[in-house]
Amino acid sequence: MLNVPPQAFPAPSSQQRVAAGGRAKVPLKPGRSLMDWIRLTKSGKDLTGLKGRLIEVTEDELAKHNKKEDCWICIRGFVYNVTPYMEYHPGGEDELMKAAGTDGTDLFDQVHRWVNYESMLKECLVGRMAVKTIAAPKEISSTLSEEKKQLNGMLPEKKVLAASAKDLTLSYDWFQTDSLITIVIYTKQKDMNAELVIVDCQDKRLRGEIIVDDHSYLVEVDLDHAVEEDLAVNIAEKVGKVEIILKKKDNIHWKMLGQPLESHNTFIKRTDRGLFYRKCKLVSKTEVTHDTKLFCLMLPKSTHLHVPTGQHVYLKQIIAGTEVVKPYTPVLSFLPLDFKEPSRSAGAHIYLMIKIYSCGLFTQALDHLQIGDYISVSNPEGNFKKSQVQTLEDLFLLAAGTGFTPMVKLLNFALTEVSHLRTVKLIFFNKTEDDILWRNQLEHLALKDERFEVQFVLSQPTKDWVGKQGKISSSLLSEFVKRSRKESKVLICICGPTPFTEQGVQYLKDLGYSQEEIHAFTA
Repeated sequence: MLNVPPQAFPAPSSQQRVAAGGRAKVPLKPGRSLMDWIRLTKSGKDLTGLKGRLIEVTEDELAKHNKKEDCWICIRGFVYNVTPYMEYHPGGEDELMKAAGTDGTDLFDQVHRWVNYESMLKECLVGRMAVKTIAAPKEISSTLSEEKKQLNGMLPEKKVLAASAKDLTLSYDWFQTDSLITIVIYTKQKDMNAELVIVDCQDKRLRGEIIVDDHSYLVEVDLDHAVEEDLAVNIAEKVGKVEIILKKKDNIHWKMLGQPLESHNTFIKRTDRGLFYRKCKLVSKTEVTHDTKLFCLMLPKSTHLHVPTGQHVYLKQIIAGTEVVKPYTPVLSFLPLDFKEPSRSAGAHIYLMIKIYSCGLFTQALDHLQIGDYISVSNPEGNFKKSQVQTLEDLFLLAAGTGFTPMVKLLNFALTEVSHLRTVKLIFFNKTEDDILWRNQLEHLALKDERFEVQFVLSQPTKDWVGKQGKISSSLLSEFVKRSRKESKVLICICGPTPFTEQGVQYLKDLGYSQEEIHAFTA
């Protein structure tokens, strides 16, 4: 996705909800960077106006604090005074004001639920929302005092699990031999595949997640005994049976699989699940252009994870004591010219094409990582589905800058596996020739596969440039985005900075393309 500074809780407009990775940024005043905000939170200054007290906040009280100079917002039961943060917010004051004096949880979840607002805003914590009940006031006050003890750790209120055990359509069992433990998950899904199964085993803690549409099933236990680092996952796709095979460290008989953890054997919405991270090792870093690098991260041996086409992961770094998170879409190591299926071992690495900003706190920290260093990588997320592509005749890709990254795997998938495909056209917008990512690879691919065409458009070309120039426009799109036949099935994917995406979507609709024929990548 795009290299955009993380925001605490941007509230999207209806147009922004279709926008591609990254948010609309506003110019920040000097001295108002993310690093400046982190320094302020560590200065000891009272950012709540309550001199360190934590209070219970009623809805009526929250509603009073709805002005720019006095702005409180509630997220997941916690109330923050975001007034001091106004000038530091990359999305601008107007974005924050949309949730002023109200519960902003839904707005927050629609866009950037992955941002660690607890870490970013912990010094702005006012307290908790008052529990809506008349009974047991003593219990409420004792709960609050308990929260006061815990709030330095900023543990958010736990969500009630959406499904009880009797509602589950998935189940699991386990068995053992002298040397192996096998956990079997019965999904009853006929299209189960490796991309829908995520397994991690860290320090005897086993976590197996099965993705079923917008829900997920979780097996999560603290294993009874130690196991070897490498694990195996077998999937019987037609019957939906998933086997997780662990090697015992000691050939002893286990009396039980282990102690179930809090979310064990639950089947809930993925958005309620929260993100899970594992530490990945940086194994290589190569230059792509003057300001963009290809990072190769190696997954632990004890992780089974395949990032689906069109989905992204989050990278998490602790910078000056504050947890900072950003989304990136994995690419391939190279745009293959023969379009062979990636080998199974390819899943052991994640490749990320990242633009390094000279004053970007997160990307500078990334760039300073040494080979062998570790960084936290999340489970995949995203709403793109391969089924949107499988019956296509025409696929158009509109990319600006690092908005190219979601297009890499999509190109590979379309040209390899979509049998009806007539044309794939990439219209790639950049400032200068030096900014074009993988130009040679794209040009070779266009020569190799007659279905593929690439068009480069520059907004700041030199006088020697003979190609197209300008920015995204209705006339330019009408020239390049044309169906191969009158009723052909088409999909247009778009990714880039927010204004680029919003304008592009509107131009396409003006040209007669329906919402179903347009996919804007979002983070």
